[in-house]
Amino acid sequence: MRRVRVGVLDVAYRESGPPDGHPVILLHGFPYDVHAYAAVAPVLAKAGRRVIVPYLRGYGPTRFIEAATPRVGQQAALGNDLLALLDALDLRRATLAGFDWGARAACVAAALHPERVSGLVSSGGPGYNIQNRADFLRPRDAAFERRHWFYWYLNAQRGRTAFSNDPAGFCRYLWHDFSPTWNFDDATFARTAAAFENPDFVTVALHSYRFRIGEVPGDPALEPIERQLSASPQITVPTIVLEGADEGVDPPEPPGAAAPHFTQLRRTTVLNGVGHNAPQEAPDLFAAAILDLDR
Repeated sequence: MRRVRVGVLDVAYRESGPPDGHPVILLHGFPYDVHAYAAVAPVLAKAGRRVIVPYLRGYGPTRFIEAATPRVGQQAALGNDLLALLDALDLRRATLAGFDWGARAACVAAALHPERVSGLVSSGGPGYNIQNRADFLRPRDAAFERRHWFYWYLNAQRGRTAFSNDPAGFCRYLWHDFSPTWNFDDATFARTAAAFENPDFVTVALHSYRFRIGEVPGDPALEPIERQLSASPQITVPTIVLEGADEGVDPPEPPGAAAPHFTQLRRTTVLNGVGHNAPQEAPDLFAAAILDLDR
């Protein structure tokens, strides 16, 4: 485990592979942690990549430096953290790969700062994982609302209390709900659940899902970035989208749905027998997608 000061954070991260290899940043989602990439990182390291797997804000040993820093989980904050990590590690350009929150951070960085991103793998949600706030506030069909039940639950006092009282129990249920065909064992969940003991985990997670539907404000300092993201900027770097066929939250989109958001979409691949957490459920296929970006 290594640590580096990254903007408002003291970020804990794991690193493997040759120090002079092309850097690849692997970004986990909610509610997961760096163990999602336990089988992906060695494949990439063996292929000569410098692999960096950080704990996101609110997870594991990563900590906010100042008590006064707003504990927000909005997309602009995640993207800012990623860009600050590139700066802190003196990385001019890197390949970014992520799922869920991690894919959102990677998409934000790729859309707004393509000069820093050599390629992108996006998974665990719609391939274009940037939120247009105005569009998202419009009600969706019943099937969408049902799959995203946890948004509304965490915006109710009852849900916030339940999550706050038992974060691990709530997150374990989400693992089953998000990936209904993934037969993980108790030890696998326990390794990741330790990351939920971060003192800011609940606060950051609650802000993320309350901000998305307009129930709480974001950090005013990040508002200019949020306005840029709400314009749905195109992503212009080489991109591969991975979708789980058994995804419990965001099932595969119709063919071609993601294409208008990308100018260099290499492919969209649906992974059979895989749910929300593609790197942990299908590590070889996830690693292969990252290496395919170089071809």
